[in-house]
Amino acid sequence: MKQILDQFLNHLSVERNLSANTIESYRRDLNGYLKFLRETKLDSVGGIAAQHVTGFVARLSRKGLAANSIARKLSSLRGFHKFLVAEGYCDVDPTSTLESPRQWRKLPSVLRVKEVERLLSQPSGDAPLDVRDKAVLEFLYATGVRISELIQIKRKDLLPEVELVRVMGKGRKERIVPLGKEAIRSVQRYLGEARPKLAGEHSEDVLFLNRRGRRFSRMGLWKVLRKYVNQAGITKRVSPHTIRHSFATHLLEGGADLRAVQEMLGHADISTTQIYTHLDREYIKQEHRDHHPRSKMKI
Repeated sequence: MKQILDQFLNHLSVERNLSANTIESYRRDLNGYLKFLRETKLDSVGGIAAQHVTGFVARLSRKGLAANSIARKLSSLRGFHKFLVAEGYCDVDPTSTLESPRQWRKLPSVLRVKEVERLLSQPSGDAPLDVRDKAVLEFLYATGVRISELIQIKRKDLLPEVELVRVMGKGRKERIVPLGKEAIRSVQRYLGEARPKLAGEHSEDVLFLNRRGRRFSRMGLWKVLRKYVNQAGITKRVSPHTIRHSFATHLLEGGADLRAVQEMLGHADISTTQIYTHLDREYIKQEHRDHHPRSKMKI
């Protein structure tokens, strides 16, 4: 079974070109599944039946896993079993008739425009790290890129003359994202004043460098953001992904086309982007509750 799992993971890497993080998620999910199958004394993937899959799902439920976590693991199982059928290891896909557990769609947390403005105004000094941090925050909000994408961006990916940046997204899919004038101004100041002072022999062409002149880690960027969130007096829980959510929500609030936002975010499916239209409506309702005099009356 382990050999077949390795073949499947190699298939995801070579033929489907999935990211290392996605493949690692598949590995974790399927290692747990195969361990469960071994405990049931099953020693061949050809013998897997629907009751084995439902038994595994039932165990996850008894452990208290949330519906969305179970649904994600079931998605990994479906991909694995489609591979087994395609490669001739099994005749039947035991997951084909199973439904995913019903799950609530959780709306992401976002910052209001004034909160974002307060956050972006925090790095105001002339020291190299202050100039860099200002550029990082402006870049994040201007583009809505994921942290995993930001740390991979190189200087050659910048196209300042046309106010664009080239971004390598999930599955190594490239997209072009607009970069507004304020972000361009901050990034060009960083490139001219701060980056040369941070750069070293290991810097290569990486755009944003940490204090040691190397590529940022995710945790390193998270710490930079947390520092300025605290300075801005923002009490909400804010992660780098919160900036991405805020970017999309503010665009839609301003009347941006949904498909244009989908393209900027790098979403393969527009239904993923549509969650921000729900978020927009929730924001409008909250504004009404907070500010309309008749909304404050007790029933």
